[in-house]
Amino acid sequence: MTDTLPIQASHSTDTLLQLSSIARRWTPLEELQDTAIAEVQLVRADSPTTFHCAVYDPCLCFVIQGSKTVLLGDKEIVYTGPSYMGSAVHLPVVGRIDHATPETPFLAVKVSVNPQEVAGLILELGDTAPLAGNDTICPEMDCGLKSAPMDARMQGALYRLLSLLDSPEDIKVLSPLARRELIYRALMGAMGPHMRRFAASDSQANRIARVIYALKERYTQPLKIRELAAAANMSESTLYHSFRQVTRMSPLQYQKKLRLHEARRLMLAEGLEAATASYRVGYESPSQFSREYSRMFGSPPRADVSYLRGARAAPEPA
Repeated sequence: MTDTLPIQASHSTDTLLQLSSIARRWTPLEELQDTAIAEVQLVRADSPTTFHCAVYDPCLCFVIQGSKTVLLGDKEIVYTGPSYMGSAVHLPVVGRIDHATPETPFLAVKVSVNPQEVAGLILELGDTAPLAGNDTICPEMDCGLKSAPMDARMQGALYRLLSLLDSPEDIKVLSPLARRELIYRALMGAMGPHMRRFAASDSQANRIARVIYALKERYTQPLKIRELAAAANMSESTLYHSFRQVTRMSPLQYQKKLRLHEARRLMLAEGLEAATASYRVGYESPSQFSREYSRMFGSPPRADVSYLRGARAAPEPA
């Protein structure tokens, strides 16, 4: 199943050029880069990439230029700048940059979003926020990822946030206001009903969001569907079905992906051996861990981590 987002025709060319200029100035490397604004990261790529695995936290991801494909289970989302995508919950995904050149690189901005911020703003907006609509979980309505065009107002809000990178003395006071405006624009636009569904405490989507949070916090422990269903006030069959609609995978698959991602981080960042990392994330069998790791990342743990370390240490081409 593929969602392809067309280029928005009503964008402001001047604003896009300004966004591109700021993003290129603050992305010296072809990778995800932190900025002086804690909740904001930038991405630049000068050429298309192969698919790579990642875990999205709740966030808004803005593509300024270029194109990217994101796979969430069996769902494929293709979004082309200027557009953005919202992740309502923590989701293991596979992503690939489709269009990028040194002259016109892929440029994107990731803005982390606290779900409590969304819920608080919805309360303030009251009846002025777009309604969530029918709360029935369905593939097109409540997948945890949704894309939307980035209209002129959203582009302006994103510009006001990124321009703070050029005036660091203003970041502490003004960046929370700029981030709040981005969330407001998303809530009042095409993304609004989707965000409202996941924020509403009595909604099915919100109950699944709570289940996902519990799994993320206890991913090293044995999976107990009955306890998760009871905590969410759902039957086991409803939990399983609804979880698959939101994440496009089963709870067991979701837990496995979280474990493997964390094990990869531990080996790469902390230098742990594969067996030690596998026990740390909840595996009882290093051989099973190695098989599942190879299936997910394409190489055995040691070879994969060695490759990643070599890629990061490689000098920039002259």
